[in-house]
Parts: sequence; structure tokens; C-alpha cells
Amino acid sequence: MAQLPSRIEGFAIVSEDGMLAGADGIMPETLKFDADQKFFRAGLDRCEAVIHGRHSHEQQPNSPRRHRIWVTTRVAGIERDPADAKAVRWNPAGASFEQAWAALGLDDAALGVVGGTDVFGLFLLRYDVFHLTHAPGVTLPGGRPVFPGVPARTPEQVMREHGLRHGAEQLLDAARHLTVTSWRRQ
Repeated sequence: MAQLPSRIEGFAIVSEDGMLAGADGIMPETLKFDADQKFFRAGLDRCEAVIHGRHSHEQQPNSPRRHRIWVTTRVAGIERDPADAKAVRWNPAGASFEQAWAALGLDDAALGVVGGTDVFGLFLLRYDVFHLTHAPGVTLPGGRPVFPGVPARTPEQVMREHGLRHGAEQLLDAARHLTVTSWRRQ
């Protein structure tokens, strides 16, 4: 049986009100910054696998080389994706994450979590690190939050409540005041 991931990293850019997409589930152009995309791409290139929901996909040049778990309610538990030999579809209500990870057959591999809300929420107690970028000056009232419980609580409050601690901040784009904070498990 395959071991669990050697590392679990989450990646998200959110509006000032903690949203990662509009009400339609689509990331608006106002949340897309070249510097953040470069950071995201470099982070995922350290991961052998990704996990995402229906609206999320990393859509990067190296995407086809990565294994993936697609979280969906359209399967009973776990099944291979007929369109992608490196992918499995997983319903958390019908199988454990350990079973989904084992279905990928990876050992000593890192997992990148790329969203959406429910997927990010599934891993709050498992992240080794969560890289959170805030888009300055962008709000998305009625949008899709990064974690369950947002906006009643901030993304930072949710991460603290789940054992993640504020870590290093990195300036991505000085002209746009764009920074990413890496929240780490203690």
C-alpha cells in the first residue's frame, strides 16, 4: 500500500474578503497576477500530484506530467478517470483520503492542493504548509470562499484554528503590493 504524501501544500490567491472565485465558481481576471502565477507554477513543479474540485485545475505547462485526484460526488467512492490514466476520481463520502492516495500508487510524493472551498477545507488538519496570497484592492461579495467558515472568520483565523502558524512572507510584486504568506504546521 502506498504511503501518505511526503508533504501536503495548499496554494490559493484570494480577494481581500477571502474569496477565491466569484459566485459562479470561476476565478475572475482580477485575481490573476503574473507574479502569483509564477509562484504557483514553481510550487506545483515541486509536487508529483495535485488534488482539486470541479472548477479547479492548475492548467500549467507541467500539468500533464502530474498525477491527480479529482474530488467529485459523481462517483460512489474511488474510480479511475477514463480520460486520464494518471487520475482518480474521489468522493470523500464514499472513501477515505488514504484510499484515494493509495489508488494513485505514489510513494514519497508531494501533494499540491489547488481548491476549491471544500477541497481546501478537507486538508485543514493535514497541510504542512499553505501558501496564501491576498489580491490587494479586490473584493468579491457573494463569491466562493477559500475555506468553509469564511467570511464569518478570516482565512487566517481558520488556519490558526487548525494548527497552522503565520510563517514567512514573500514579496511577489512590489508595484502591486502583492505578497504571499506561507502558513506552516507547528
